[in-house]
Amino acid sequence: MQRTRATFPVLGLAFAAAIVSLVPVWYLGTQSLSRGIQVFTDELIQQRTLTLIWRSGVLTAAVTLASIVIGIFAAWVTTLSGIRGRTVLTIAFSLPLAIPSYLAAFAWISWLPGISGFTGAFIVLTFACYPYVMLPVAAAMKRLDPVHEDIARTMGRSSFDILREVLLPQLRRPIASGGLLVALYALSDFGAVAAMRHEVFTWVIYGAYRAGFNPTRAATLSLVLIAAALALTLAESFARGDDTSARKSNAARQRHSQLSLRARVVVLVGTSFVLVPAVGVPVVNVVSWLGRSTTRATDWATVWKATGQSFINGSATAIVTLLLALPVTWCAVRGKGIIARLPERLTYITHALPGIVVAISVVYVGIRVARPWYQEFPLLVFGQVIIFLPVMVASLRAALEKTPVSLEEVAHSLGTNSFQTLLRVTLPIALPGVLAGSALTMLAAVKELPVTLLLRPTGMNTLSTKIWDFSTISDYAAVGPFALAMLILAALPTALLGTLSSMKDGGS
Repeated sequence: MQRTRATFPVLGLAFAAAIVSLVPVWYLGTQSLSRGIQVFTDELIQQRTLTLIWRSGVLTAAVTLASIVIGIFAAWVTTLSGIRGRTVLTIAFSLPLAIPSYLAAFAWISWLPGISGFTGAFIVLTFACYPYVMLPVAAAMKRLDPVHEDIARTMGRSSFDILREVLLPQLRRPIASGGLLVALYALSDFGAVAAMRHEVFTWVIYGAYRAGFNPTRAATLSLVLIAAALALTLAESFARGDDTSARKSNAARQRHSQLSLRARVVVLVGTSFVLVPAVGVPVVNVVSWLGRSTTRATDWATVWKATGQSFINGSATAIVTLLLALPVTWCAVRGKGIIARLPERLTYITHALPGIVVAISVVYVGIRVARPWYQEFPLLVFGQVIIFLPVMVASLRAALEKTPVSLEEVAHSLGTNSFQTLLRVTLPIALPGVLAGSALTMLAAVKELPVTLLLRPTGMNTLSTKIWDFSTISDYAAVGPFALAMLILAALPTALLGTLSSMKDGGS
């Protein structure tokens, strides 16, 4: 791809966006050493910190391994199994993306009041995270050349043998990438572990803030999380290995997958074992909450108001994130030189930070630098933009890289500048990817909990905060209307994502 030197205004906007994303790093660096290196070291090596490292590590590893197994199975069912109704199954397997982890956790507690701790957090996070493995693996499976499977089948290999001996070695990279996403999600999740009372990093940090806020302790634990995330990223790069020719296959030949009756039964039973706990338990319990008796009358005006506020919050976050991500992505894709690509790299530094750490960082900035915005709506949007900016940049990069440079060169030859070319040529071509990234950012902002809890203006309630407020006192009848509104609001873009994923089969 031909690159050009980025103009100074665009490069300046890109670096401004990168600086916004680095606010948590400034806070952590300032606070972790505010009381001296000795205090920082003592906080780092104390027994409770080591215990948190162990508990968080075990939970992350268990959730990642289980999600990989379930994700590979779901990807195989929706792409290579040959079973009918794969489009519907793809949407069904994707629906956990629309269910916030804290809502799923409260649904499990409502159904099994005795569930808690590691077991509860493991179940909730596993069935919330497996789509992060399923989607990239399914996309890779659709591009595999079936000739190797046909050869293995003529040699008498069963479907399971083909999956284990032929397919999995070719899927090493998407499995590693999906596993990394799951690991980072499990490491940074707050809602599920808090609901299950499983003491890991995010819950302890939140508790320290609510109980009195020890900034040195919180910053030190956050730096440990960053170190763990960097270690996971490094491990993923080794697990991916070198690129293989499997990626270059276009799978032009038509697949002819025919499962025996016994295999179809196994597939259906396995699918039920995944969808019942992942989708059935949360949805059925949310619906059942609506029928519970309560002394608190349902105020549907409050439900609609919270739904509208969630929509406004998500829309504002998506718009601001898109505006900040555009110059960063433009410099990374079309710019020439290290300086042009630097803003994109900087935005990814805080990508692994949990929302609770970002929220505390923004509270720190709001009190000391942006006092008029403290506990105001702009500061809430600012905090969520920090979280979702890397996701938007990644989505835009994938879209912009597919736009023909030749069309931009023609526009330049006709006298248009870079900004006009971006608006009139590049963005219209990349519009589907831009809309997809914006929709996913809005969906994530609607479900987001810790930043909203700590930064929302006084008197402002969203669906996520109302669900959290009533669930913590086990008033599930009051939770029901807000939870149902959340599922409906979040399920629409998730279903669209599953449909588009299924439509890409067959090389379309």
